[in-house]
Amino acid sequence: MSTVITEKLHEQFDAGLVTRADFTIDQPYDRYSTVDHAVWQQLYARQSALLRGRVCEPFLTGLERLGLAPARIPDFAALSDKLMPTTGWQIVAVPGLVPDEVFFDHLAHRRFPVTWWMRRPDQLDYLQEPDCFHDLFGHVPLLSDPVFADYMQLYGEQGLAAAQHGLLPMLARLYWYTVEFGLMRDHSAAGGLKIYGAGIASSRSESIYSLESDAPNRLAFDLARIVNTQFRIDTVQKTYFVIDSFEQLFDAVRQELGPVFAKAAASAPHGAGDVLPSDGIIHRGTGAGWLKDGDV
Repeated sequence: MSTVITEKLHEQFDAGLVTRADFTIDQPYDRYSTVDHAVWQQLYARQSALLRGRVCEPFLTGLERLGLAPARIPDFAALSDKLMPTTGWQIVAVPGLVPDEVFFDHLAHRRFPVTWWMRRPDQLDYLQEPDCFHDLFGHVPLLSDPVFADYMQLYGEQGLAAAQHGLLPMLARLYWYTVEFGLMRDHSAAGGLKIYGAGIASSRSESIYSLESDAPNRLAFDLARIVNTQFRIDTVQKTYFVIDSFEQLFDAVRQELGPVFAKAAASAPHGAGDVLPSDGIIHRGTGAGWLKDGDV
């Protein structure tokens, strides 16, 4: 999700790939090079091994159910054929980040936009802009979970309403701290926390840091708190919010969000690393290694 059309998207316009009003394209599969497939294979092997024991069970179930190809970039249409009978979602190819209202409309109609292009070999460990691996490996497995799938559709519907009232920054924070960088409690005998956010699941460094580092705060999920909390786009996170279940997410956005947003808009936003007296503190971070400026 983005409030701007990026340089990468302009490049794809120039290449003649964008032909539809909703910013979707036919996945240009013949444009993938041997290097592109090799990057996918390397990233898939690394993350699928690293996430065992770290990621939530519905993510692993989704990987198995969808059968993502480990050696080659998946065909989006074939993947949609597996996903749709499960939760009614489908994958649509896009050139990159799309305008907010287009993004929300896709989600509201159970279409998940997946960037078609792959990062370069020198970008394995960090890429600020989402690529095919982030979108497909990080996001799509959880769309096979019925409750999370319903949350994503409802988020899209709420986004369309928020866009009409100038409340997109708050909705972006909710997406960031849940869909992208969310953690959840592990209710198994082992206890602890597990990853579900795509920004963590698709990143080697964040997969380790989010669960094992003493630096970040880990706070209990609180909708009003999240929509009024800034975030970082250029480094690992200062704070992670922890849910109890996907049902908790769905219930949080099922309510009328206008009053929640209005209350948040009336006060200054909290910094990305702030800890408030009202927070449910799971772990208070040391803050070691944080950058000092640039909260969004």
